[in-house]
Amino acid sequence: MKTKLTKEEKEIVKSFEKGEWIPVTDLSRRKKELMQYARDTLKKDKRLNIRISERDLTELQRKAVREGLPYQTFVSSIIHKFINGTLVEEKK
Repeated sequence: MKTKLTKEEKEIVKSFEKGEWIPVTDLSRRKKELMQYARDTLKKDKRLNIRISERDLTELQRKAVREGLPYQTFVSSIIHKFINGTLVEEKK
């Protein structure tokens, strides 16, 4: 039985077949590095206070509920995605 791959999965297979993947020689060291990057990314050690309209706050809270997140975490994730260039508009 042949499994149908998504577009993203096909891109991964193509990349692997082109030899673009590099084996990790010291896996435990690399895992520690990546865990530290994750901790640094998720660490919230600064505070930001902003004033926004009640309407915008209400809409943010509604969207956060749909995502299953506290609204402040949701806002933080939006800012993080914007900074990293991964924020995409919702298709209507």
